[in-house]
Amino acid sequence: MKLGRAGLGLIVGALLLAPQTATAGPALVFEPFNGTVFYAEDPDAPWFPASLTKLMTAYVAFQAIRNGEVKPDTQLICSKKATEQAPSKLWLKEGESITLETGLKVLIVKSANDVALMIAEAVAGSEEAFIQRMNDAAKRLNMTRSHFANPHGLPNDHQVSTARDLAKLARAIIIEFPEHADLFTAIQIQVGQKMLRTHNGLLVSLPGADGMKTGFICDSGFNVVASATREGRKLVAVVLGEPSVASRRVRATDLLENGFKRYFWKSLFGTSLDGLAIQASLSDGPVHLREVICGPKPSATQKPVRKKRVTRKRSRANLELDVDSAVANRSGARKPASSRGVN
Repeated sequence: MKLGRAGLGLIVGALLLAPQTATAGPALVFEPFNGTVFYAEDPDAPWFPASLTKLMTAYVAFQAIRNGEVKPDTQLICSKKATEQAPSKLWLKEGESITLETGLKVLIVKSANDVALMIAEAVAGSEEAFIQRMNDAAKRLNMTRSHFANPHGLPNDHQVSTARDLAKLARAIIIEFPEHADLFTAIQIQVGQKMLRTHNGLLVSLPGADGMKTGFICDSGFNVVASATREGRKLVAVVLGEPSVASRRVRATDLLENGFKRYFWKSLFGTSLDGLAIQASLSDGPVHLREVICGPKPSATQKPVRKKRVTRKRSRANLELDVDSAVANRSGARKPASSRGVN
């Protein structure tokens, strides 16, 4: 009878713990210099990368700089197509320009979608040619389950990656382009009269944090690739599909903290990114989290709710859609399905 009660206790305990595992999205923690994996959960599940896409945009731009195709002072001209991109954005007018060096800072810190397109057009001549470079780079990096369809991460069903592939990309940036490391540590940058602040709160809250990028669209949930260095030891966490800014930050923090605590024996016995066994996904395509994160789309017959217009004295820069802040501060209210901003 005692044995039966003990067994029942184990079963109940397992059931109590089960929901945490079941509701967690893909995650991976690794050491970038040797590629050792410290933790992996659904690393091969297809996922919408959202603005984590901009890590590949930066990577391709870094390659072009190294190859002499462009220079840091190369001018990025704002095209009509760039002005049409959804926020977050820099809000340049058609014909206005910034340097590539400034553009890369805005790309990572502000996650500006108009600037992502400006970089693509300046580096490759067209968005289409740049996207081809992105997919060529993914192939070279053995990102076998990734496909890019735009340079910014705005919603596109053909824009797909995985935690493992994004880890490979982050590792390539860290190893191949250490001269650009400072780009990912910036908490804020000034462009003209605008002060642009990072969406990556881990740079402030996590000791040793030194990059890299956040991402969000309704279908993906809240994503982040986060790096931290302590006592000469560097770890990177990939977290996908969290339901809020706060939970994304907490999960990334927990994963990195645990990684540093277990660094010694994990570094001895962990497997590599390429050596990690392929974990079959339960679906052929990425999960769509829109209804969970942002609520259902309004029906075609549903009339929009009119709200009273409130006149506020704000600069245009402050009217930008900051998805992280907006969703975090709405006290549980759902974000409108029509909103397309990513960061």
